[in-house]
Amino acid sequence: MSAQAERAQRLGSGAMFDGIAGRYDLLNRVISFGIDRGWRKKAAQALALTEGAGSVLDVASGTGDLAFAVREAWPHAGVVGVDPSTKMLEIAAQKAEARGLSQVLRFEVAEAEALPFDDGTFDGVTIAFGIRNVVDRPRGLAEMRRVTRRGGRVVVLELSEPQGGVMSSLARVHVHHVVPFVGGLLSGRKEYGYLQASIAAFPPPDAFAKMMEQAGLADVRAEPLTMGVAHLYVGVVP
Repeated sequence: MSAQAERAQRLGSGAMFDGIAGRYDLLNRVISFGIDRGWRKKAAQALALTEGAGSVLDVASGTGDLAFAVREAWPHAGVVGVDPSTKMLEIAAQKAEARGLSQVLRFEVAEAEALPFDDGTFDGVTIAFGIRNVVDRPRGLAEMRRVTRRGGRVVVLELSEPQGGVMSSLARVHVHHVVPFVGGLLSGRKEYGYLQASIAAFPPPDAFAKMMEQAGLADVRAEPLTMGVAHLYVGVVP
């Protein structure tokens, strides 16, 4: 593993996210110009749940934004969010209570590599901007596949290095320079520079899609979003 990848994993720990939890939502809105909301909506819709589907797991749920997007897209489904950061989950629970959703959304501490659920528990699994912080990604993906029923989907939304074209060059400048600067300024923590390092250390889309296939997922597709600043990956449990 490269030194850059090791640094990204260390800074992407639950303890680090505890430290920036209070301003995490604001950081996302400012850094992405609000585009991240549309990305999450698209990820939620990609679950393609059937009418009878009743449960979704959101891994690395953080403050719950994707969990809420899933509930909005699929009002009949209950959602469980897990994350290693207790502070992030406290905010997620507060948001759920404020929206009157505490009965259908619950949050608990757990690592992606060791999900505390039986095989085939959920009709679908999502993870947004969290797989790059999973130390053992193959194991994390295998766990997500394991807890998803047959025919269900595992949906991954993740930032990526834009490639090719003038606009992509501008997007790379944003990722490498604007994001760490603004993140550090708003959070008051220089550690927020982890974001750029973790994106650079993340596999290219085709390699990550292959990793999903090796974890046992079928019909894997990777869709670039906003000039390749992010990618949406979808795989089906055979």
